[in-house]
Amino acid sequence: MGILDGKKIVVTGVLTDASLAFGVAQLAQREGATVLLTGAGRGLSITERTARKLDTPAEVVEFDVTVAEHVESARAGAKQHLGSVDGVLHAIGFAPAVCLGDDFMAAQWNDVAVAMQISAYSLKTLADAFVPLMSSGGSFVGLDFDNTVAWPAYNWMGVAKAALESTSRYLAKELGGKNIRCNLVAAGPIKTMAAKSIPGFQTFEDVWSDRAPLGWDVNDSTAVARACVALLSDWFPATTAEVIHVDGGYHAMGV
Repeated sequence: MGILDGKKIVVTGVLTDASLAFGVAQLAQREGATVLLTGAGRGLSITERTARKLDTPAEVVEFDVTVAEHVESARAGAKQHLGSVDGVLHAIGFAPAVCLGDDFMAAQWNDVAVAMQISAYSLKTLADAFVPLMSSGGSFVGLDFDNTVAWPAYNWMGVAKAALESTSRYLAKELGGKNIRCNLVAAGPIKTMAAKSIPGFQTFEDVWSDRAPLGWDVNDSTAVARACVALLSDWFPATTAEVIHVDGGYHAMGV
């Protein structure tokens, strides 16, 4: 018997089996959930192939958060495959290359707007799509990266993550009356396709395990998946608007 027995969970952000979201989807299945994946654009076919690597191959629906029509079509797909929705994992993030790197001033608003819509506003877009299927309450969980400080090279993605945290708090306020929770998991650095797009990722990798009191393995996303699955379950019924750090304790350590 698992902590997600009978739950129906939508998981975004699965590209390869190295994706953080894949680990969440896999563990969610092993804890008893029925999982539906979403994919977008050129990555949709990759998501469909990766979905077959799960213990139980999952259905995939198209959901590009920048396409307004996909809100209704993704909801229809979820209704068809799941009937209802109990939880949603937000694992969506993107910023144009100019938003990352050594020059914070290089990005223009058109670039930043893309990062903000896909990486932060998309949490609200997921709520638009799936809250109507959460008649018995539910849980949104988003993957975050602590942004209480300015990180090397992270630049406008850090700004977008700050917006994601604020969006999560306001959604928690808005949806609490429907018994829907909204929380984020601020994960330490994990080697994924997304991480490879961050200039200077090696910098995080080199220092994290040394400074984190519990240590940190950039090749092991198990702890992140467990935190997400726990928050998707009924084991945190009174926790919302929270950011849970799963980073070995790095965020709390001084220089």
